[in-house]
Amino acid sequence: MAEFRMLSVVHIMLVQGGQVLLLRRFNTGHMDGYYGFPGGKLDGGETLQMAAIREAREETGVRIDPAHLHMLGTMHIKTADAERIDFFFRAEEWSGEVSNMEPDKCDDLGWFDMDRLPDNALPFMTKALDAFGRGEWFMEYGWD
Repeated sequence: MAEFRMLSVVHIMLVQGGQVLLLRRFNTGHMDGYYGFPGGKLDGGETLQMAAIREAREETGVRIDPAHLHMLGTMHIKTADAERIDFFFRAEEWSGEVSNMEPDKCDDLGWFDMDRLPDNALPFMTKALDAFGRGEWFMEYGWD
């Protein structure tokens, strides 16, 4: 039997004035048309914090000082064909202007009220925001 390996993903909530930045997925082959936080898979040979900082820079052009990046929690996600562990970070300070650095993977980005995400937000994001708001740091999604 093959050894089980689990994918790890980081998400970065860039927060400004009670709003969070969301990017609409495009041409990725996975959940296209849905809004999500900037983020992506760990490349290996990097810490979670390094991956979050890298992904924020690659997708939005901002630079986050590690002292301004805060871990919110984790989520164990099960989909039809995989399992993964997602790590959520929050930053309220960064340098650089937010812009769409990957127009081949994102066709829109915008600021949304944290308590009123768009209907086409990735389904697990609302659950994550609710849990973090209650002070929970771990949750599961897709197991029922």
